[in-house]
Amino acid sequence: MGPDLKIKRVYEKSSRTDGVRILVDRLWPRGMKKEDARIREWVKDLAPTPALRVWFGHDPNNWTEFQKKYKAELKKNEAVRDFLEKYEDAKAITLIYAAKDEQHNHALILRDFLEQQYQER
Repeated sequence: MGPDLKIKRVYEKSSRTDGVRILVDRLWPRGMKKEDARIREWVKDLAPTPALRVWFGHDPNNWTEFQKKYKAELKKNEAVRDFLEKYEDAKAITLIYAAKDEQHNHALILRDFLEQQYQER
């Protein structure tokens, strides 16, 4: 079944209900001090590759294609398997991201992908 997976912007206040907070961006968020982020781990390799991130450019017009390309990357990504094993016994995990657009960001796709992977285990 896996943990309860949530997503949250790094600039939002942390809370007890977040559970394990994991930063899933490839780049450290601008203006954020490490101690203020309150993350347990920074898993850069769960983020889109630099080439895909640049291609997407947070352009909503690229969203549908970005979802397909990012899911294809995740299917081949060893970091996904490592993450699934490491955190399968966690009760709650919050995937932390920095993007301004809350409707078009990789953390949404990653959460759904990880949920599906946990259900298939």
